[in-house]
Amino acid sequence: MTDLAEVEATARAAHAGQTDKAGRPYAEHLRAVAEGVRLRGGDDEQIAAAWLHDAVEDDRLSPAWLEEAALTRRTKDIVLAVTKRSGEEPEEYAARILATPGALLVKEADLAHNADPARLAVLDDPTRARLTAKYARMRALLGLDAGL
Repeated sequence: MTDLAEVEATARAAHAGQTDKAGRPYAEHLRAVAEGVRLRGGDDEQIAAAWLHDAVEDDRLSPAWLEEAALTRRTKDIVLAVTKRSGEEPEEYAARILATPGALLVKEADLAHNADPARLAVLDDPTRARLTAKYARMRALLGLDAGL
């Protein structure tokens, strides 16, 4: 397997120039999710998936790249599980995450960072309200507690 430093470098390069909804460099979100996975007891395969969790969804890396990458099958499966598909219902998305070993921890760390009050505070009121509701619904579908 590619080591975590290589995975991080690949993810940072893939998302170079991309910003989040608050205008911050997207790599900050990736780092926070990877650190969230580590702090929640995740292993290296889950941390690697955390670094790459949005790469395919955001069309920064292709599914073919992921399939050929020097990553474990488990890491690839987690990335694919947390990759939202166009037109997919939230219930379907949550079911796939729950059915994929190791994916729930990555999505939990992703949701925790996305719903961070400091991060949401810089958004306009309608966007903040919409995202807060979206993240709460996903946490409920995944069976995660209401607290972050």
